[in-house]
Amino acid sequence: MTKTIPNILLIYTGGTIGMIKDPETGALRAFDFNNLLDRIRELKLLDCNISTTTFDSPIDSSNMEPKYWVAIAEIIEKNYTACDGFVVLHGSDTMSYTASALSFMLEHLAKPVVFTGSQLPIGDLRTDAKENLITSIQVAALQHYNKPVIKEVCLYFEYKLYRANRTTKINAEHFEAFASLNYPDLAESGVHLKVNNERLFKPNARKELVVHKNLDENIALVKLFPGISERLLTCIFNTPI
Repeated sequence: MTKTIPNILLIYTGGTIGMIKDPETGALRAFDFNNLLDRIRELKLLDCNISTTTFDSPIDSSNMEPKYWVAIAEIIEKNYTACDGFVVLHGSDTMSYTASALSFMLEHLAKPVVFTGSQLPIGDLRTDAKENLITSIQVAALQHYNKPVIKEVCLYFEYKLYRANRTTKINAEHFEAFASLNYPDLAESGVHLKVNNERLFKPNARKELVVHKNLDENIALVKLFPGISERLLTCIFNTPI
């Protein structure tokens, strides 16, 4: 069988990973992803073709909302046939929310969608952005007999690949910012990239991708605690949710 070269689409939505610091002023500005291969030459060592697309206006993690989830899903839908995998660059604070939502919006997904970001801008000397970016692309490009190895929405951060809808951000200061507390990691990056195949989601690849775009935003998250009052719950449930 002739090996094909995977086509990977890099989708930049915003966040710290896409920032670069001006060496003269110290001000942060958006990185030009059209020049990605020129700035990060290590990407040329990857056995895949990389194309990029960016939001017209990068979205700060704190401003992420469902309409942008739909925009990401539509980009994947539009390029689904032409691409073998997708890497979504996103602010880390709300990345778990977006990645989890996409895992349900992309029904019958049979290709990798890997979310990643960084704690430091891509232009910083000690940045974690390059490793997260390079390995995320490598994960998205993994193939076995010309078929993707990963077939679900994942989140990669600091040497670990997680199932997206099992992740939570646990630290804003450390590079190990995410954890999957109730499901083991899918892969680990070290000297070798070790994939735990028995933990991967195995969809029915014969079914076509269905993208769900109608989202109801009238929801509330209620955290129960000892002593919670009926009056508080009544106030919540009397609103149109």
